[in-house]
Amino acid sequence: MPNLLDPRSGDQIDAPVGSGWRATLRRSVRLFSDFRVEQTDPARFYTALAADSVGQLAHYTDGETLQGTVLLDVGGGPGYFRDAFMRAGATYLALDADAGEMQGAGIVAEGSMLGDGMRLPVRTGSVDACYSSNVLEHVPTPTAMLDEMLRVTRPGGVVFCSYTLWWGPWGGHETSPWHLLGGRYARRRYLRKYGHEPKNKFGESMYAATASAGLRWARAQRRAGNAEILAAVPRYHPAWAAWLMRVPVVREVLSWNLLLVLRKT
Repeated sequence: MPNLLDPRSGDQIDAPVGSGWRATLRRSVRLFSDFRVEQTDPARFYTALAADSVGQLAHYTDGETLQGTVLLDVGGGPGYFRDAFMRAGATYLALDADAGEMQGAGIVAEGSMLGDGMRLPVRTGSVDACYSSNVLEHVPTPTAMLDEMLRVTRPGGVVFCSYTLWWGPWGGHETSPWHLLGGRYARRRYLRKYGHEPKNKFGESMYAATASAGLRWARAQRRAGNAEILAAVPRYHPAWAAWLMRVPVVREVLSWNLLLVLRKT
């Protein structure tokens, strides 16, 4: 795996090169196309994203495979990711704070836990990979969840966390783009228009997550000798767009979603 580093920060800013998964433009177009129906056909989008996640995570594991990997999915939801990771040979564990979300696909599988991502009910150093997709923006103290993900991962294991950036086009989720005028304003506007609260309520179940905060946390772990940063990239973009994450302000608006990958030391 080549060492592609941001010369100013020392962060790897590109996806590793190897067989299988690639951060190509075709992949990006496909994912964004599927995302257009996320609200009306969530199974289509999340099934596609789960399949993509298997390849993306495998790039950062020994041998580029998930076979035999003990994986904890923080915010696992209704099961789309479970099916994909288990087909790839992983032992899959999932935690979600919402029992309704876990039953979204009609079943609560063995290995599922109801709990708080900021206080994971998992032993220290007990999983090979700790994964989270689009959950951190729903947590009031994101660094607490990131700390917990790193804690439960074994030395040499991988933390893979991606989340939606507040100042991007989908930062307010279903209240977008009005969130750009303020999260509370967007929430009130949604209530006036539809007669009910949005699913993601700013200040209660959705918060203004930024790339800068995630990068500061990752670099602090590196300085403390807790982890090595393998990637800090826009998750859905092609590899050549990785430069976006190097530019303050620009990364908050155009990156859409930050992916952090760390190897615990």
